[in-house]
Amino acid sequence: MAALVVEDVLAELRLFGLDLEEGEDGAALTDKLVELCTLYRLKENEIADEIIAFAITKQFIKLTAESLHIFEHEVLHKRSTKPQKRKESHYPKIRDVNSIQELLDVEEEEENLLDTYTSPSKGSQKRVITTPENPRSKRTVSNCSPRLAFSPSSFSPRATPSQKYGSRSNRGEVVTSFGSVQGTSWRGNGGLGTSVNLFHSPQDSLTKPYKFMFQELVDNREVLSCKMEDLGAALKEHYKIEEFSSLIIPVQEPVTVLGQIGCDSNGKLNAKSVILEGDQEHSSGGLVPVDVSELQEYSLFPGQVVVMEGMNSTGERLVASKLYEGVPLPFYQPVDQAEGPELQMVLIACGPYTTSDSITYDPMLDLIDIINRDKPDVCILLGPFLDAKHKQVEDSQLTASFEDIFKRCMKMIVEGTRSAGSHLVIVPSLRDVHHHCIYPQPPMTCELSKEDKQRVLFVSDPCTLEINGVVFGLTSVDLVFHMGSEEISSSSNVLDRFSRTLKHILTQRSYYPLYPPAEEMNIDYEHFYQYAALPVTPDVLITPSELRYFIKDVLGCVCVNPGRLTKGQVGGTYGRLCIQQEVSKDQEERKSPCIAAQVVRI
Repeated sequence: MAALVVEDVLAELRLFGLDLEEGEDGAALTDKLVELCTLYRLKENEIADEIIAFAITKQFIKLTAESLHIFEHEVLHKRSTKPQKRKESHYPKIRDVNSIQELLDVEEEEENLLDTYTSPSKGSQKRVITTPENPRSKRTVSNCSPRLAFSPSSFSPRATPSQKYGSRSNRGEVVTSFGSVQGTSWRGNGGLGTSVNLFHSPQDSLTKPYKFMFQELVDNREVLSCKMEDLGAALKEHYKIEEFSSLIIPVQEPVTVLGQIGCDSNGKLNAKSVILEGDQEHSSGGLVPVDVSELQEYSLFPGQVVVMEGMNSTGERLVASKLYEGVPLPFYQPVDQAEGPELQMVLIACGPYTTSDSITYDPMLDLIDIINRDKPDVCILLGPFLDAKHKQVEDSQLTASFEDIFKRCMKMIVEGTRSAGSHLVIVPSLRDVHHHCIYPQPPMTCELSKEDKQRVLFVSDPCTLEINGVVFGLTSVDLVFHMGSEEISSSSNVLDRFSRTLKHILTQRSYYPLYPPAEEMNIDYEHFYQYAALPVTPDVLITPSELRYFIKDVLGCVCVNPGRLTKGQVGGTYGRLCIQQEVSKDQEERKSPCIAAQVVRI
């Protein structure tokens, strides 16, 4: 190694604060570096990186002959003596479905050959080979039918229909109802006279992907502060509060403070671990523990913006005596209200659209048959369409790319419902393995014909829609489960946990008011402040959840959990609603536009 190259190594080391020890022979250390590079075939940047990492591990800041000797013995010598493992691929090339089937046939022949040399007791353990009820050709058949065009054997060699799903006996059973279902016709007009639009203009809505993972903690803090100020101003105006007081200054009289609920530890929130983080304007973001023992009723969760009244005589603990109830936004009043608006039927389904033991889309195909039979005006389909939690996805058993499978799924849905004429609204999910795992989540993209573009709408998660003057709030995140697992309450009220959680969503005016979020949530708070806030109180709020399906009227908003289309290896549920825009001039005289709703088993 030339002396110039050695100088490059020493310059790299000095850049990280690693210099030669005073009194050491510089020429001897240089020769040692040359010897190590030659002996172990290292480039100057490679040996510099190794020495820097070793120095950080051993916590020394000066380079000596002894440290180089230890470095050689503990790092370079072990690396050179470690046997290199060669990765031998069992399948050295990419194979199609037919070649994979040939490999399976060879393995079966080998098993049969081995069985001839085993004892009867061993041979009896051989797997039973049966003829499938619906044998499929090894080659994919080209046909216009969506069931054949979307043959699962084209992307998974081991795709077999789920036996439990196919043998279900409760299909079509209505499991819960809401409103005037007696005499209601659950047949739509196939989208005739139906308009489906984003509530905001496209310029103010999330319509395309964005760069994420660039946010700073200061920006997150700013978003949370703005959210606290906005809700604080609304509560202050509603309850005619003169002024908020500081949370951290000791006073000997009751004060009214604004803040955000938090937990004093990493565990779950409880009555003894409640803290209140004050706003920047009045409390400079100070934290104070809260004693809630004097509150007769309360329902709290981390991230909740609240206005409290209480005593803080020491400045170190707030003894709360009153909790101001949150105030929801007003409902939307269309400018142009149609005279005698027609009844609209809306179908709602949430993925996954495959059972956990099969990658076949039989539940989705059954849903398409229902759409063609009932001809709903609008079909809202929420992800996941290709579930990241599916076993064959996790084990990399699919032979096609995730994006290709999603495109085939969309093609099956769009072409399969074309005769019904229904408007399709496609909402992504954080569990869609092919899509951006960020919240708010941009819309999916898929090539559509000019004819299909007029009836298929890809939207973001969350999203606010207007369907013939009726406002729908949509999110595929399991918010009910996330908030329900963090909420604490003490109440004699008849509201159940679901209703309390839904009430929090409406009064906090956000599609995801929980902070910190659940571990599975990746939130970009800059876009969250812009796209995840409720613009108005929706007439219908769709919140799918792993928890039990429900339809509830909360503060005048009909909240629907249609359940998931599949539950493990068995069929799940979907929802259907009959809506009609109500003509009213006064908010107090308002009637819900959701006339009837049901949750039905697939």
